Amino acid sequence: MAITTAYRTRSDALPLRSFKTKGRPSAIAGVGAYAPEKVITNFDLEKLMDTSDKWITERTGIHRRHIAEPGTTTLELATKAARSALDAAGITAHDLDMILVGTSSPDGPFPSIAARIQNELDAPGAVAWDTLAACTSFMYGLSIADSFIATERADNVLVIGAEVLSRMLDYSNRGTAVIFGDGAGAAVVRPAPKGAGFLSWCLGSDGRGYAQVTCGNIEKGAYAAQDPHPYIEMVGPDVFKFAVDIFIRQANEVCNTAGVALGDIDLWVPHQANFRIIDAAARRMGLPLDRVAINIDEYGNTSSASIPLALEEAVRKGRVKSGDHVLLAGFGSGLTWGACLMKWA
Repeated sequence: MAITTAYRTRSDALPLRSFKTKGRPSAIAGVGAYAPEKVITNFDLEKLMDTSDKWITERTGIHRRHIAEPGTTTLELATKAARSALDAAGITAHDLDMILVGTSSPDGPFPSIAARIQNELDAPGAVAWDTLAACTSFMYGLSIADSFIATERADNVLVIGAEVLSRMLDYSNRGTAVIFGDGAGAAVVRPAPKGAGFLSWCLGSDGRGYAQVTCGNIEKGAYAAQDPHPYIEMVGPDVFKFAVDIFIRQANEVCNTAGVALGDIDLWVPHQANFRIIDAAARRMGLPLDRVAINIDEYGNTSSASIPLALEEAVRKGRVKSGDHVLLAGFGSGLTWGACLMKWA
């Protein structure tokens, strides 16, 4: 059971760390995505719990979510997204120096999904590990990739966000069960062509808000307590306020650090947690929604997979072109946050 201790930290009391990219610049060279074929609509959920399509849509903006069939592993979703990203980047797994997987729903405590993907892809020798920063995991992974390329310790890094969150949902709890879905997204990060690449970053966390989004008996330890049902629980109102605020502050931080005006952002790709959060933040940032990548209506909140899923869709639909200023920003349990500003290659 999640602790419900109120999280009331003033936003301006939170120190934000932002910094310019240094060393050899890197850029996203290709993106890939995968979502299970099975779809559960709001109308399907009406038959499982006390809710309605109207109630869900008004509060979240979600209409559908993709759900993995029972027995499906996070590894399976991650591998399919990874192959798609490698194809888009025009490289093979043998070119990879590093594989980073962000996930809140690993198939087991160990080994890492990254190590198993290395085996699936046949990328022997590549450094491989998982990152857990909840919904911010993909952003943390991207920043690690950028750092390794900047210091010339890697040339080709595969970053993946993958989740099978449906196995962590209590379908009698409409506060969480209607929100989350399953999916995976991936990006290949390589040295950037001249004039392109990551410009600035903002990363951080505030453990005082750890109890606002949890899974399993965190006080006794889910494993130690042999928690048979590690379900996601969330203190929605507090998370909403934190999310809107941290979105705005991150955006200002990375833009100021890079010397780019907020109004010059061509596309913002936010974590797809809730349409109302995205809309409120966009309005306060002065960004029209036609410059925001939004697909929460189709996928729900896929945690670490949400940003790469939305980015892949935007690229596929031609919403991103060379030279565009693209902002990626996420937040998640912990509480964690991470954003970057890049000039698209």
